Amino acid sequence: MNVITSFLNKTETPAPGVPSFEQILALLPRPVLVAGSDGIVIYANASAEASLGAVAGSDVHQLFPGFALGLASMPGALPTVLVSKDAQSFDAAFVAFGDGHFLIDLRPAIDARSTNSANDLDELTGLSRRNALLSHLSAALSLASSSVAVHCLDLDRFKMVNDTLGHAVGDLLLKKVADRLTAACRQGDIVARLGGDEFVVLQKNAGDEGAVDTLASRIVDLVGRTYVINGHTINIAASVGVAAGANPIEARDLLRNGDLALYEAKKAGRGRYRVFESGMDANLLKRREMEIDLRRALALKQFKLNYQPFFNVTTNKVDGFEALLRWQHPVKGDIPPLSFVSLAEENGLIVKIGEWVMRTACMEAMSWPGEMVVAVNVSPLQFKADTLLETVASALQRSGLPAHRLEIEITEGALLDDTDNVIQTLNALRDLGVKISMDDFGTGYSSLSYLQKFPFNKIKIDRSFVAGDDADSEAILRAIASLGTSLGMAITAEGVETAEQLARIRGERCTHVQGYLTGRPMGKDQIPAFLAQIV
Repeated sequence: MNVITSFLNKTETPAPGVPSFEQILALLPRPVLVAGSDGIVIYANASAEASLGAVAGSDVHQLFPGFALGLASMPGALPTVLVSKDAQSFDAAFVAFGDGHFLIDLRPAIDARSTNSANDLDELTGLSRRNALLSHLSAALSLASSSVAVHCLDLDRFKMVNDTLGHAVGDLLLKKVADRLTAACRQGDIVARLGGDEFVVLQKNAGDEGAVDTLASRIVDLVGRTYVINGHTINIAASVGVAAGANPIEARDLLRNGDLALYEAKKAGRGRYRVFESGMDANLLKRREMEIDLRRALALKQFKLNYQPFFNVTTNKVDGFEALLRWQHPVKGDIPPLSFVSLAEENGLIVKIGEWVMRTACMEAMSWPGEMVVAVNVSPLQFKADTLLETVASALQRSGLPAHRLEIEITEGALLDDTDNVIQTLNALRDLGVKISMDDFGTGYSSLSYLQKFPFNKIKIDRSFVAGDDADSEAILRAIASLGTSLGMAITAEGVETAEQLARIRGERCTHVQGYLTGRPMGKDQIPAFLAQIV
């Protein structure tokens, strides 16, 4: 008879008022098991029998299918989280006895907020931290028949909340997001906060048809609903990357796949979810290679500027050129802006690149005749860097270019966040004498309101309205041209490629055109010959 059974079977009566060891174990509200080194249970308290169906003679390996280690192992080698055959999660503590038997103390995990200890709790939200999430994920994956999914998410526009309303409001928002994520989960799922605005939902029993997509859609919907905090109405969104898997995939690999899918969700426009696909690995590798090359490109002088003329339809003369960024890669050749500008904006390189473009465009425009203007596109991130005004002033001073010969083009994206500060910067630029134009007009939802807030010198009608030959496109083009004219703004129609389009533009009172018909992008050395040809 071993130490445990002899102790449990003691016949001597305990002192009056003192419960026996077996009575203490039986009354515990959490499951307790005693098992031998072969995994056979010799004692199960009432809670273990009720929640696990465990009785003397049960096999621990069957009660917890993922538990494959011998019970004779040292406790430090045993898992701290066990998942039962019906997907219940338990934080497990092991007490070893000298004859190879173990007492197993099981603490049921709290739905969606389970951790192994207080140290694994996120102080702000009460959710699991990374280590606890990995433990639960590893335990869930150890079940041969179990399929799980991780939903990795970031909060879109959360930084703007912190910047404009303060971190106290930001913290309250994170708590509300945590509550919504918890409400979205089923029993047994786990919600974790990895830091900042990064969350992960561990979805168990994810093999049910449609379960993964249903939860991902629910997360996007719930997190994206309006919040009211301290009298502030706040609108954010969630980008979600989902990865599903089963044994033998490792927990960290599954999370990595979720992160890859999250990147694809952000790239697709945010406020949506994407499920991991094998090709995403290759996409990430290409992105990392391009990011490394992009960091080198500026130092190695691989960038250059091309210039496309904008043509005055009233005077039939070229009024200036728009500077267009090009990347001359030594191996991949010319890389168009659409392939790298968004990446440069993501990693912040666009600020340094934008400074180079501004300096170079102003310097090269000094060789142009008369009062020809150079138009330079400015990224929204250059406004956020709070160095744009200094960059422009420095470029004008170093080049000697008169301020009225510089035109800065912005898109609606520059005005969407922190509009007041952007308007303040634009006014300061106008005070220098710089012209300001709005590019891609008509494609955003707030363009008209911005015309009220700032008197642009020029608005550029997006090429999609010029190329369209339907009645709606023509009506929009006519309305924009009429609006700009009434406000005293110059109007440029982009993407003019045919004589028919040019004739239509002239009839709608646009002041300028830009497109392949009137001049393709060209290098700085080609400009003199081009101008001589059209005189």
